[in-house]
Amino acid sequence: MQELLDNFIAILRDLPGFLDQFIAQHGPWVYALLFVIVFCETGLVVTPFLPGDSLLFTVGALAARGSMNIWLAAGLLLLAAVLGNTSNYWIGRYVGPRVFRKDLSDGQMPTLIERVLNRRHLDKANAFFERYGGKAVMIGQFVPIVRTFCPFVAGAGAMNYSRFIFFNITGGVLWVGLCSGAGWFFGNIEFVKKHFEAVVLGIIVVSLIPVVIEFVKHKRAASKGAA
Repeated sequence: MQELLDNFIAILRDLPGFLDQFIAQHGPWVYALLFVIVFCETGLVVTPFLPGDSLLFTVGALAARGSMNIWLAAGLLLLAAVLGNTSNYWIGRYVGPRVFRKDLSDGQMPTLIERVLNRRHLDKANAFFERYGGKAVMIGQFVPIVRTFCPFVAGAGAMNYSRFIFFNITGGVLWVGLCSGAGWFFGNIEFVKKHFEAVVLGIIVVSLIPVVIEFVKHKRAASKGAA
């Protein structure tokens, strides 16, 4: 245990060096891993907790250091986001109507897909979609949790696919471009280069805030329900 802790501290002391070395040793697999993470975060309603904005920002910052090819990374991440949203749309088209029609408050046993889906998140995305219409697919790309569920809701609502794919691609380009571009810009600032460890840790902390907020809301709702 002590050895593991010592290794972790050593990594934090030279995080830039560790990341540079790791990417140099596993180059193609790092790009593949990033692709899978973004695809799952946008394409599977069971993985909304995966990093999105923070991951893109970190990729841009690492690319600014010369550790990654920004154009290759951004292109793959854009492809992952578009394909993820598209698969989510068709999953929503297939199972969504049954999920939205069924009222679980009447004591019926939920099906497997209903157990997997987080109904609170689904309802939140549905309200977001009703507010912004088709643009919710594009705007929701920048909102954690909503980003994962919006394509599902679009499919469940039988949104025209040609309209969906327009907002899907537009939102993907803006999301990947702005987030990774911001990482690239800040990654070239001298202060960030000198304090890269603190910046990365700050990104991790910020990315966890929505998860913590959702957890607190869930606990409060559970407490009120029990009361």
